Amino acid sequence: QVQLVESGGGSVQAGGSLRLSCAASGSTYSAYSMAWFRQAPGKEREGVAGSHRTGGTRIDDSVKDRFTVSIDRAKNTLYLQMNSLKPDDTAMYYCAATDKFAAEMSASWYDYWGQGTQVTVSS
Repeated sequence: QVQLVESGGGSVQAGGSLRLSCAASGSTYSAYSMAWFRQAPGKEREGVAGSHRTGGTRIDDSVKDRFTVSIDRAKNTLYLQMNSLKPDDTAMYYCAATDKFAAEMSASWYDYWGQGTQVTVSS
């Protein structure tokens, strides 16, 4: 099993930046694919970015020009750098993990979830 704890959320104005962190513990960190999801009120949870267990990352087309995902395996931490934030980015952001080889952008793909960190972007 793995435990995931997100941090770094907050309230910013449009155009601002935030860096989210997801600290993993409890198992062999490198054996997991991990991803960031977000969920706005009344909407489905959507995949934002991921890091494959086998190496490499992916990022959703909707945010690829503004967001960057990275992983530091020495610190057991997944990051999401978010720049040029927009009000539409307002959501609860979740970290997820699975022992599958790829980081897919479907919530049902993942076995473990963090509690989430809130991101609020004002215009």
